[in-house]
Amino acid sequence: MTLLLEGIMDAFAAMSYWELLAVGFGIAYILLAAKESLWTWFFAFFGTLIYTILFWHDALLSSAILNFYYMGMAFYGFYLWRGGTKKEELPISSWSVYLHGKIILAGLVLSLTGGYISDRYLGANFAYLDTFVMVFSVIATWMLAKKILENWLYWIVVDSVAIVLYWKSGYLATIVLFVLYVILAVYAYVSWRSSVAQHRSL
Repeated sequence: MTLLLEGIMDAFAAMSYWELLAVGFGIAYILLAAKESLWTWFFAFFGTLIYTILFWHDALLSSAILNFYYMGMAFYGFYLWRGGTKKEELPISSWSVYLHGKIILAGLVLSLTGGYISDRYLGANFAYLDTFVMVFSVIATWMLAKKILENWLYWIVVDSVAIVLYWKSGYLATIVLFVLYVILAVYAYVSWRSSVAQHRSL
C-alpha cells in the first residue's frame, strides 16, 4: 500500500502544469454540467484543447483525435444548451430502455471490432478496453450535449472501465482522477434526476 501511494504521489509530481490545468478544467466541466451551466462547454473546450496538444505532441494519435472530437462537441453542446435555432433552453430528457439497448449493442459491436483490429493489426496494448472507452466516451459525450439524463450512467461505466485500463497501463495518477470522475458522474446524475423531478412537480 505504501509503494502504491508513493507511486501515485510521484505520478502527480511528474504531471506538467498544462496537464494539471487540463485536469482542473475537466473537474470544473463536470461540476458545471451537473448544474446545467453553459459555462461547462467553455471548460470542456479549453480542457480538451490542452489535452489534444499534449497527446499530439506525445504521438498518442487516437487520444488526440478523440479529444479533437470533444472540442467539436463543446461547440455543439453550447449551441444546443443555449437553445439552438429556437433560442429555448434545452430540457433534460430521457431515452427508452429499448433505444439504450440498441445504442449499447451497437457500441459493443464497434468496441469488439475496433479492439480486434487494434489488437491484431496495430499491436495496441489492452486494445479491447481502450477501444471500449473510446467508443462509449464518444456516445456519452453526444448524449451529454443533447442533455440525455442517462449519459451520466454511461460515464459511470466508461470511467470505471477506464480505471481498469489505466491500472493495467500503470497510469496511477490518472486512476485517482477517474475515481473522482466516477463520483462526480454519480453526483451529476442525482442532480439531474432531482431537477427533472422538480420540473414535473410544477
